[in-house]
Parts: sequence; structure tokens; C-alpha cells
Amino acid sequence: MRLTRYTDYSLRVLIYLSARPDRLCSIAEIAEAYGISHNHLTKVVHELGKAGYVTTLRGRAGGIRLAKPASSIRIGEIVRATEDGFDLADCRNCVIAPACGMTGVLGEAVGAFLSVLDRYTFADLPKREIDILSLFPLAEAPATAGRIAAGKIEASR
Repeated sequence: MRLTRYTDYSLRVLIYLSARPDRLCSIAEIAEAYGISHNHLTKVVHELGKAGYVTTLRGRAGGIRLAKPASSIRIGEIVRATEDGFDLADCRNCVIAPACGMTGVLGEAVGAFLSVLDRYTFADLPKREIDILSLFPLAEAPATAGRIAAGKIEASR
């Protein structure tokens, strides 16, 4: 299964904002951090705002932030909201679909995939070996954050 770029960017925005719950971020900042299109990200953020996942504040001191706690946003919920469908194969136009049973198997597989995503929220993601803020070139990593050097994780001193 492959997620669309739209879903990928939606997940990235929410991860970025989850790592910075105490401040406003800009679309330009997020686009630069990930090296992705500002214009495409603007559309993604607009839709995330309409869906109630992010709050957008206009104006000079504006920006975006999560509209609710990262712990209340399930990853499966975002994937369902941003993907058009989950058909792994085009069984509608297949002459053997009524008899082969593959439709049910693929449906079960998609259900299992989404079930795993439903177990996690965006608050669960940054709890990894490397501090997520240290991975962004523009990030203001805390002094105790880990950093990557020559492919190895080193502790800051």
C-alpha cells in the first residue's frame, strides 16, 4: 500500500507541529525544513484547518499550530481523512471477483493496516531515540538533544 503525497505532507505537518506545541509555525518554515513545495503545503494546511486539526492565525504575527492536543489526533484518522480510497486492486472490473475471494482478503489487510495506525497518536511519535527537533536544520534543538554525526547518534555535552 502506498499513501499519496497529500497524506504524506499532512502527516509531516502534524508531526512538525506536534514537536512544537508551544509556538506558532509558518508554512514556509515547515516547507523549508522538509524541502517540499510551499504551494502544495499551503493547500494541505488549508484542508487540515478546515478539518479542525490545525488552527491558522493570519497576519504579521500569525502562523499555524495544532488545534487540539497531539494526544487526541490518531494517525489512522488522518490517513482516512486524506486518502480517497483504499482499494488495493481494481476488483470492480474483474470477471472473477465474485468467486475469487481476494476482495475480502484485501479488505481485511486494509483493515489491519488502519487498525495499527489507529493505535497511535501524534504524541506517540516523537518518543524515539533521537530528539525529532534535532533533525530539522532550522530547529532550535535543546542542549540535551541528541544529534546525528557521521551516521552515529551522539549525546550533546
